[in-house]
Amino acid sequence: MATRSVRLPDIGEGVAEAEVVEWHVKVGDAVREDQVLAAVMTDKATVEIPSPADGTVTALGVEAGTVLAVGSELVRLEVGAPEPPADGPAAPAVPAPPRPPERTRGHMEAPPARAPTPEVRPAPPRFSATPPARAPRAPGERPLASPALRRRALDLGVDLRQLRGTGPAGRITHDDLDAYLRGPAVPASAPGRAENHAVEDVRVMGLRRRIARAMAESTRRVAHFSYVEEVDVTALEELRASLNARYAGARPKLTPIPFLVAALVRVLPDFPGLNAHYDDEAEVVHRFGGVHVGIAAQTPGGLLVPVLRHAEARGLWEIAGEVRRLAEAARDGTASKGELSGSTITVTSLGALGGIASTPVVNRPEVAIVGVNRQVLRPVWRDGGVVPRLMMNLSSSFDHRVVDGHDAASFIQAVKALLEVPALLFMEG
Repeated sequence: MATRSVRLPDIGEGVAEAEVVEWHVKVGDAVREDQVLAAVMTDKATVEIPSPADGTVTALGVEAGTVLAVGSELVRLEVGAPEPPADGPAAPAVPAPPRPPERTRGHMEAPPARAPTPEVRPAPPRFSATPPARAPRAPGERPLASPALRRRALDLGVDLRQLRGTGPAGRITHDDLDAYLRGPAVPASAPGRAENHAVEDVRVMGLRRRIARAMAESTRRVAHFSYVEEVDVTALEELRASLNARYAGARPKLTPIPFLVAALVRVLPDFPGLNAHYDDEAEVVHRFGGVHVGIAAQTPGGLLVPVLRHAEARGLWEIAGEVRRLAEAARDGTASKGELSGSTITVTSLGALGGIASTPVVNRPEVAIVGVNRQVLRPVWRDGGVVPRLMMNLSSSFDHRVVDGHDAASFIQAVKALLEVPALLFMEG
């Protein structure tokens, strides 16, 4: 038997390192040639690393979430025949580490230490200011109390008939009055409850790590300027419902997003500086003729932005079909590298959870992102009276380094005008 070291290969495209995001094997597993050992993520794609030979896993080089340089040891295998030396003698065998006791999501992790059970000690009782309920006295029964206590009770507004005396013959004492004023003892916490001191550590890795880094870099480098505008979408929703009913099953279902994309296509030629990338290292703005719209999509692994390319060459239903296809590919993990890059402006929506307003983060190096918020039926003053209208906010952010506030506001106002009179989207010129 011989030990064979499997190293992180050169994945190409100038990639110098990759993050191990998932192990498909554990120490002690028997593997076959071409069986997937691990998945690694680069800035460009997720790549599966196959086994070069049959063998048994004797060691894993790193934990999931570790970034490795190309050429670093990934796995050690015990194989049936020695590997012929290439650049020198094979790496000496090392004792295999003890087999980890638990496997989570395809990679090995030590089980988290259990938090000690907290010691629950009885706390001193707290008291409520609410007077306790007392058994009523018999009608006409006069409570026994001294004149001084009666005066004190009168000053405090206490009806002595609500008190039970603990003195001789049921006489009410000052201690009884004090106890009544304090109220009944209330436990500091509900019975059967205890403080929870557990702490769970969740490692940020893979796609979530890359999202975190991209958001932090965008926030650090982009001078964000947000602008919120209210849009009356009553006519838009009436048209959308009518078109969906008319072409149900024959054409893709229309959501508000295709209408917004169509509006961007009509407006952006008048605002070329917003369909652009800003190279802040070279201090150059790259303006694009084609409108490549990033559609932010929530997936099980995190936020992805598949790209609807050349929206300017597509009709409304074609846009709707492509938006749906891209969203499904992103959620299923089947979107290609090309479908997840190259956007020139981004649209983001939280759907029914859209809230009243939001402050989306610019998808750097783009300079503009348009956010769709929740639709709400509101009373609106229209033509001398208050009428119910379906309203929706557009919450957008811009890179203030290259986009002036006036241009940003004018751009959103132009989009608003088309959405409020959606028939204009179907008119030429």
